Amino acid sequence: MITIVQIACACAGREHNRRVQILSFPEAATPADLRVQVREIQEQAWPSESGPDAPVDTPTHDPALRPLSMLLVEEGTVLAALDILFKEIVHAGRRFSAGGLSTVVTSKQARGRGYGRQLVTAARERMIAQGLDLGLFTCDRPLQAFYESAGWRVLPGAVLIGGTPQTPFPSDQPGFDKVTMSDFFSAAGRQAQASFQHSRIELYPGEIDKLW
Repeated sequence: MITIVQIACACAGREHNRRVQILSFPEAATPADLRVQVREIQEQAWPSESGPDAPVDTPTHDPALRPLSMLLVEEGTVLAALDILFKEIVHAGRRFSAGGLSTVVTSKQARGRGYGRQLVTAARERMIAQGLDLGLFTCDRPLQAFYESAGWRVLPGAVLIGGTPQTPFPSDQPGFDKVTMSDFFSAAGRQAQASFQHSRIELYPGEIDKLW
């Protein structure tokens, strides 16, 4: 799916429109040249031992979570990227289809221009279009206002339990300062919204994407 968005920006004292594309692909099907750029941007934010030279076909996420990559691109250059992960969860005795944001990042050269917000907003709209019951993810507390500006809301008192049932990875563990962001899309999700507040939500996305 390709979505064209228009972003107005000021340049040399003149206002003009810059056309950017939001491209989405299953992670494994993302074109190699774009994946290389995404890897470089991720390394800017979260340097790894392998660095940007790791094989481009190395998956970032557990394939069982059906990762969908969304990229904001201008003339072949990736300006921002994120992934949506999907999983069915059971909460308060009911089953829900859930999605979450992961690896949200904007290149250093493109920060401060609203590209990240544009992409996060588009990802929320994509989750709605996918027919999900709800979206859930954690973020560092200083980023709360950023996600709120893109349509997400804090889920009061909620803790996501990542990892696996055998090796849980809760978002309120010592040293973490996370908040849980959410939105409830379907009628079933909205009806159950109160049950998610002030609760421990068993996400269990696995050992690779511990808190997605």
